[in-house]
Amino acid sequence: MALLATTGLSKFYPGVRALDGVDFELRAGEVHVLFGENGAGKSTLISLISGASQPSSGVLQINGQAVHPRSVREARELGISAVFQEFSLIPTLSVAENLLLGDEPRSAGFLDRRAMKRRARELLDDLEFDIDPNAQVSFLSRAQQQMVEIAKSLRGKLSVLILDEPTASLSDKEARRLFSLIDRLKRDGIGIIYISHRMQEITEIAERITVLRDGKKIATVDAKTTDHSTLIKMMAGRTVEQIYPKIESKPGRLMLEVDKLSTRGGVREASVHVRAGEVLGIAGLVGSGKSELFRAIYGLDRITSGRVRFDDKDRTGARTVSLLREGFFYLPPDRKSEGLILDFSSDSNIALPVLGTLLRGAFGLLKQGDRGRITRAAGARVELANRNASKRVGLLSGGNQQKVLFAKGLTNDAKLYVFDEPTVGVDVGTRSALYRLIQSLCEGGAAVVVISSDLPEILHLSHRAYVMRAGRVAGEFHGDQITESALLGLFFDGGHVDRQLELSE
Repeated sequence: MALLATTGLSKFYPGVRALDGVDFELRAGEVHVLFGENGAGKSTLISLISGASQPSSGVLQINGQAVHPRSVREARELGISAVFQEFSLIPTLSVAENLLLGDEPRSAGFLDRRAMKRRARELLDDLEFDIDPNAQVSFLSRAQQQMVEIAKSLRGKLSVLILDEPTASLSDKEARRLFSLIDRLKRDGIGIIYISHRMQEITEIAERITVLRDGKKIATVDAKTTDHSTLIKMMAGRTVEQIYPKIESKPGRLMLEVDKLSTRGGVREASVHVRAGEVLGIAGLVGSGKSELFRAIYGLDRITSGRVRFDDKDRTGARTVSLLREGFFYLPPDRKSEGLILDFSSDSNIALPVLGTLLRGAFGLLKQGDRGRITRAAGARVELANRNASKRVGLLSGGNQQKVLFAKGLTNDAKLYVFDEPTVGVDVGTRSALYRLIQSLCEGGAAVVVISSDLPEILHLSHRAYVMRAGRVAGEFHGDQITESALLGLFFDGGHVDRQLELSE
């Protein structure tokens, strides 16, 4: 008997069939991955299972008994707990207060804060999460907040755990700790529904995969015997070759030259360069220094020594706003905290880089026609649907938010584009659209840098590649030298490669 099962589960909105008659089952002690593009129905399915919304039709069963959770709280009482991409933490409260919210220990009718901290510490220690229970959540990193969310989900009765892109904000070390926790939960008979776009994670931790497309179930397959190309074709209806475009390389003049750069953030004597008309890949584990290097080049982190030349001018320590005006565009890895203003519309976000240069009309007001023309053109290049242009960015899917972030870089004719983790948390269809944009920028004469922890991205897009390790450039590769084994061989000290971290197509 399945631990959890859905039969004919559907969810209809006016004019939209978000989920269409999905049959799904989860066994005790297994990781069952939901795989599909944004809009495929993954989020809708887990929202119905977790009680965040109710189905239009169909049946949900726990251990063979039909259940009807009408809220997240009711689902938790049934043993179903979810960790969503959007955190549910209260930023002004402490870690301990968040972990025990609604179940606070009391003494003589008052909150027992000493007992609260003790229970929170015990929970965090049991999970091996090194987080201060007294810390205010707003001061935690996104990775630490993710760990608090996971800890919160494990409090109390649990039989079904839902994890939605749980490693998107975690370093490799933190992700390995999460996978160890998942192994422990499986041994305890807990069933785990797992959503991820990262192929290597799916192969490593899952037993089965259910593929969704356009709100319908396509198939359920064995995770260990189904290759990645088959999964991608099932999910997107396209082959791997159709997802990654063949980018023509015509290296031109030197656009960026970095000589023995060191930073306060741990980068040590790194030297790199990129030319117009080429895609440069920067590979390495999270924490290797690859992001820190380019943040310093872009003026976001402090340079302690070394030189930066951009467009044949010394720009060491230059201000970010100056580099932006000179044609240097940097796309940050965290779209929500650094890249976008979530309360603004898509077109308002896209227009931000050029607000100071748009022609102004009477009384100094922006000419809306000029702004609209620029934002529509940029939106069209990233394949952003017109209906999303006026929507508040915070209401869009992760893939559409990433398209808006890309579009911000298209309002000016930049000479150098640096894309830091450009497709984190987005589906294959959106990835394909963004890869085509990278192709058009490079073939149009721009210099492009792709910083990525997703190794297939580096393998398929780069004309040259550097590997970063422990803050240093560990190696440089050209053309056919850019192979999985060559790059992975430099990810770890001494060339040691952890088998479980190997990535494949």
